[in-house]
Amino acid sequence: MYWRLSNLYFWFFALLGGLLPYWSLYLEGQGFSYLQIATLMATIQLTKIVAPSVWGWLGDRSGQRVRLVRFGAITGSLFFAGVFMEPGFYGLLLVMLAFTFFWNAILPLYEVITLRALGTRKDKYGKVRLWGSVGFIGAVAVVGAILEWVPVSYLPWLLLPVFAGIAVSAFLVPAERGERKPPAPKGSLKAIITHPAVIAFFLMNFLLQVSHGAYYTFFSIHLEQHGYGKLSIGLLWSLGVLAEIGLFLVMHRLSHRFSVRQIVIGALFLTMIRWILIAELTMVVPILIFAQLLHAASYGALHAISVQYIQGFFGKHHHGQGQALYSGLTFGAGGALGAWMSGFLVEGISTSAAFWGGAFAMAIAIVVTWRGLQPMPVPDDHSGH
Repeated sequence: MYWRLSNLYFWFFALLGGLLPYWSLYLEGQGFSYLQIATLMATIQLTKIVAPSVWGWLGDRSGQRVRLVRFGAITGSLFFAGVFMEPGFYGLLLVMLAFTFFWNAILPLYEVITLRALGTRKDKYGKVRLWGSVGFIGAVAVVGAILEWVPVSYLPWLLLPVFAGIAVSAFLVPAERGERKPPAPKGSLKAIITHPAVIAFFLMNFLLQVSHGAYYTFFSIHLEQHGYGKLSIGLLWSLGVLAEIGLFLVMHRLSHRFSVRQIVIGALFLTMIRWILIAELTMVVPILIFAQLLHAASYGALHAISVQYIQGFFGKHHHGQGQALYSGLTFGAGGALGAWMSGFLVEGISTSAAFWGGAFAMAIAIVVTWRGLQPMPVPDDHSGH
């Protein structure tokens, strides 16, 4: 069971490991401008605004989550094949939008399947999810090593085996009993969303993802401009994920010692420092390594806190909608806006300017959090600590 559940995480994140660090370099090699690259990279985040909500709703209504995951995996792969036709900017934009719409559907549905399959052994979730990070790191290293030998234009071919892995593992997922969700009490969701602390929480996360726009879109190009090879670029990406795994392992200790507010403000401050270091000291390898280890704060700590925060505020009736909102508003809208704005900064000034933009977004987020973030309520359904 454990192996069947972790398999899909492994392949899903392996695809991200092949895409995120190298796709912008592939697009640059295809001759697209920085603004076009930013627009194409933004589609990965853009479909997150609607996809998880649409698919989550379908999953809740039908109870057929496993079938939806299989459908998403196969259809997403078929749309990605459009890349091989080298369709030009607008064609590629359509391919990316279609592919990511099905692609971004898989994970939120799969999280529900996994947590249900684990049942009372929810503490095993971390061990299952860990294989996602293993897949990411493995793919980054393998693809990076191959790209040292072959031109980056071969990237879509290198991703084909990963798509095959996703398709196969989607059919190994244990089928679930199709059960529908009882409707939640009316009017309660609006009260949660308009709560000042929840608004501050979403605004902080939105700005956090805006600041990551430069990282996800131009970090590889920024490193390449400073003379780093494909494998070094890949290893620096992997380092961030390793730091994030390390943090997930000690997070429970941190949350016993510090308040949510202290952790969030600390992590935002470290994220601001991280973008400044990447902008200004790219050539100093030990400092760049340190900056990548800060991914533990800018992604790991804040994501772990956010998942708990949503559970605390949204309760069991609206947990799914809370997750979808978190994914859509922050990673989706924030990530897409950040990617796009960084495109203007890179096109107009330089890649370093885009990272300074990220640091500025973090400064605003620190003020928002300082003023608005409140501790989360104790969960009513004892799903907290």
